[in-house]
Amino acid sequence: MLAAKEDGKWKTYSTQEVNQIVHNLASGLLQLGLSGKDLSVEEQDKVAIISRNRPEWIFLDLACQLIGVVLVPVYPTSNPHELTFIYNEASVKYIFCSGQELLDKTLALQHDVPSLKEVFCFDKLPGVRHWTEILNNTHIDEVDVLKKTIQSSTCVTIIYTSGTTGVPKGVMLSHHNVVSNVLNSISSFPFERDTQSRALSFLPLNHIFERMITYLYMVSGISIYYAESIEAIGDNIKEIKPAVFCTVPRLLEKVYEKIMAKGEELSGLKKKLFFWAVNLGIEYDNRKSKGILYDLQLSIANKLIFSKWREGLGNQIKYIVTGSAACQVRLLRLFNAARIPVYEGYGPTENSPVISVNRREKGGAKYGTVGPVINGQEVKLLPDGEICVKGPSVMMGYYKRADLTAEVVKDGWLHTGDIGVFEENKFLRITDRKKELFKTSGGKYVAPQPIENKMKESHFIEQMMVVGEGHKFVGALIVPAFTALQNWMSKKGIAFTTHEEAIRNPQVLLMFKSEIEHFNELFNHVEQIKRFELLPEEWTVDTGELTPTLKLKRKVIKEKYKEAIDRIYS
Repeated sequence: MLAAKEDGKWKTYSTQEVNQIVHNLASGLLQLGLSGKDLSVEEQDKVAIISRNRPEWIFLDLACQLIGVVLVPVYPTSNPHELTFIYNEASVKYIFCSGQELLDKTLALQHDVPSLKEVFCFDKLPGVRHWTEILNNTHIDEVDVLKKTIQSSTCVTIIYTSGTTGVPKGVMLSHHNVVSNVLNSISSFPFERDTQSRALSFLPLNHIFERMITYLYMVSGISIYYAESIEAIGDNIKEIKPAVFCTVPRLLEKVYEKIMAKGEELSGLKKKLFFWAVNLGIEYDNRKSKGILYDLQLSIANKLIFSKWREGLGNQIKYIVTGSAACQVRLLRLFNAARIPVYEGYGPTENSPVISVNRREKGGAKYGTVGPVINGQEVKLLPDGEICVKGPSVMMGYYKRADLTAEVVKDGWLHTGDIGVFEENKFLRITDRKKELFKTSGGKYVAPQPIENKMKESHFIEQMMVVGEGHKFVGALIVPAFTALQNWMSKKGIAFTTHEEAIRNPQVLLMFKSEIEHFNELFNHVEQIKRFELLPEEWTVDTGELTPTLKLKRKVIKEKYKEAIDRIYS
């Protein structure tokens, strides 16, 4: 059922073992005095978890569910200020963590959280009790009675998302919210029961997407293997040969960049064949035939080139699901052409989360959209294009914030803050975030995401943020794809020393200007990038420019690169 690397080997847990551990842990939690039966959300006891993905994460999650205790997962990358706020607002009684770094981070806050009784660790470390020390079967009978009395309307988890004011908001989800989303997703995608398949889990479990997908795997009988780390994903994929995994576009872009870098290293006929196959793949259309000749060429490309890509992913991939941000259409075309099916979906934490997903059935997917709305959900678009959803997955509300709840849930409709359109009256396409739209000084509205997503199709653009609010024209901050840039400079006979030197090179700047002008042709005059600044370092979660789900923190980037933006408009 579950597996993780321990001392260099995969340790597996059967369904029976998981069941026993979960019940013994639930018994241990009862012995600690925790409860949640027949209580309001405020009265339910709260347990926090700050840990990387591992079987123990799921053990604790399921144990809390059995006895009606609310699990409060937090991102391992959260700063101490955010953690203290979350633990105090939720009145967390116990915290479970993993690893020395997260233990130190947790213990440093202990005295600032009056409700906190004790910290447990999933790893055996000095100065803290190991989680197994509370396992017992003394309250098993009580667990068996309790689990039958938990209501579907009971709060199962509070997930904190970043608030626009900088204060995190706690999204309350009930058992019914989450279970309905799991079952509706299974019937929509569709998933079949498959006890022979394996899934690789690496997106953070503290985000509802990976957690909901975990329950979906469980219901489908798919074994879940937890990646050792983001860096080890490639090796873990080769070891376990997964049939499925969920990802975010940023990681797919990284895979693509690595493949392209290897292609650049080839020479002669091999290199020509490689790029012939790639160009063929980028033209792929799953919805209309390009004729017998194209199909024959694609078949040859699959045998000679793309088969090696599939080998790199373990040769067993049946489907990959991507969400959280828009995926480049050319990547969707290319991976699907290479018989690595990638399906894009969409949904916010407040909807548990899935609203729509491209389908595996024939004609059920359209690139550039997030697919048809899943079963059991109703979606409407407001006059300004805002996407609103109604159904069993809409959250209970924001914890202790009735005011904020009233702003986003009106007459049962969740106002997502995302702008979209329906194509063919079926496929939902996200065009932007309502709050990310900005006005130039000329009073024209600009939606940054479509511009960024299109321009990132350039081999040379790794990351990009469009700026220009209150200014005469639109500009951009660009992080180059330095591997591709280094190859280009080498071909041009330009010495590559450091990132800082490279982005100041006049020939490099001219090349980027040409790239930008090429893509500018696809946009209205007001949306075109007139000036840009190249930046020497990639934006990451650790350095604070990306959220844990790898979305741009626009406000942070604007503040951090104020001088660069000033140069654009000087």
